[in-house]
Amino acid sequence: MLRMKPLITGAAAAAAIALAGASALANPYKPYEGTTIVVSWPALAHFQAAETLVEEFTEETGIEVEIDALQYLKLRDRQLLEMSKPEGEYDVVSWVVMWKGEYVSKGLLTPLSQFFTNGALVDPQFDIDDIADAYLQNGGVVGGKKGYMPGKSGALYGLPFGAETSILAYRKDIFEEQGLEPPTTYDELRATMAKLHEAGIPAMTSRGKTGHQVTAAWLLHLAPLGGRIFDDEWNPVINSPEGVEAAQVIREIAQTGPDGIPTFGFGEAAAAFLQGDAAMYLDTLKIAAMSRNPKLSKVDGKVGYALHPVGTRCGSETGGFAVGIPANAPNQEAAFLFIQYITSKAGDQRMVELGGDPVRISTLKANADKFDDYPVVAEQLPCADPDWRPLIPEWNELNIDVLGQALTEVITTDKPIQPIMDAANEKAREIMAREGYYTWAEYRGN
Repeated sequence: MLRMKPLITGAAAAAAIALAGASALANPYKPYEGTTIVVSWPALAHFQAAETLVEEFTEETGIEVEIDALQYLKLRDRQLLEMSKPEGEYDVVSWVVMWKGEYVSKGLLTPLSQFFTNGALVDPQFDIDDIADAYLQNGGVVGGKKGYMPGKSGALYGLPFGAETSILAYRKDIFEEQGLEPPTTYDELRATMAKLHEAGIPAMTSRGKTGHQVTAAWLLHLAPLGGRIFDDEWNPVINSPEGVEAAQVIREIAQTGPDGIPTFGFGEAAAAFLQGDAAMYLDTLKIAAMSRNPKLSKVDGKVGYALHPVGTRCGSETGGFAVGIPANAPNQEAAFLFIQYITSKAGDQRMVELGGDPVRISTLKANADKFDDYPVVAEQLPCADPDWRPLIPEWNELNIDVLGQALTEVITTDKPIQPIMDAANEKAREIMAREGYYTWAEYRGN
C-alpha cells in the first residue's frame, strides 16, 4: 500500500516558506553589509593592535570601517566638534574616562540600553557581566552617585576598550641582588625606595610633568593612602593629611628615582623602566605588554608584577578608554555591532593575541598561565577605586590648572607641602562655587 505525503497548504505553507527564508538569512550582520562606519580613537598601542581585529570584523561582517586615529590629547577637541553637529562624521568614539561626564551632560552620546533591547542586534553570548565591573562603571556608566560612580540612577553609555588599573612592576634581578621583596604596603614601598637609592640604584620612575601628568602621579598614591579630592558635599579635601602624605610620596619618588622625573609624561616614565633606568614602576598595567614588546623594552624576562601597595586601604587606579556611539552618528546599529564585536569574549581573547589588554575576567583567567601580570590584574581589579578621580566636567581645569601646578611645586622644591596644598584646595573650592556645586547647601542655609 502506497502512502501519500500530506499536502502542505495555506498558513502552514506560508510558515514553512518564511522559516526557510529566515534560515537562509540568519546573519545578524547581513542588513548592514556594505555600510561604512567611521571610528574615532587614539593612536595608542592597544588601538594600533586592534587594527587587525577591525580587518577581521570587516571580513566577517561586510561592514567597512574607517579609523580616524589621533594623538589622544587632540582627540577630545575633534570629537566635541563632530558630535556637536546636526549629523556627525563619527559612528563610534573612544573617550578617556574623564570625558564621559562632559559628553553625556552635553547630550552627545547615545544610551546603549536601546540597542541591548534589540534581540536582532544583541548576541546572547555577549555576557556583559563578564566584563570587569570596575572598567564598565568607570568608563561607561554616567549618572550614578556623584554623577560618575555606580548607583541606581546610572545609565550605560559605553563599553570599556583599552581600560586599565594600576599594578606594581619591578626588576626581579635587581630585587634579588639587593635582597628585597616586592613591597605590599606604602611603608614598605618607601623603605624600598630609600634602600635602592642608598645602593645607587634609581628606585621608581614616575610621571612628573607639569599639568595632568604630575596630577596622575599623585592620584596613584592618594587613593590607597585614604584620600579623596572631594567629600560627599563637593567640599575639596586636597589639603587633608592624606593628600599631603600622597604629595610627600611623590616628592620622595622624585628624589630617589631616575633623573628627569619633573619632565616625564607617561611615555618618558614608562621608557625609564623599559630601558632599565629604574627598578620599579607603579602605574598602569599597560607596562606589562610594553615590557614584552622587543621594540620598546630591554627588560623582557626580568620583570615581576605585584599588587598596588596598600596604605590605609587598597585603592588602585581606574582609567583608560571606553567606546560608545555619538547621538548624531549616522549608522548607529552598525556601530553597536562593531563595539559588541571588539568587546565580545572572542574579541577580547583576540586582543590578547594581538598584544592588547583584556577587559573581561574570563580572558584574564584563561590566559593566567601565559602572562605573569594577568593573575595580579585579576586580583587587583576588586580594589580598583571608582572614585579615584572625580569624572566631572570641571576636572580638566582642576587637574591641569590647580593640582598640576601645585604638585609641580611639590616635586621641584623643598618648600613645606601643607601650604601648597592649602592654596590648591582654596582654588578648587572657588571653581566649584563658580559652577554652582554649593547651590543646594546655600539654599538650605548650610
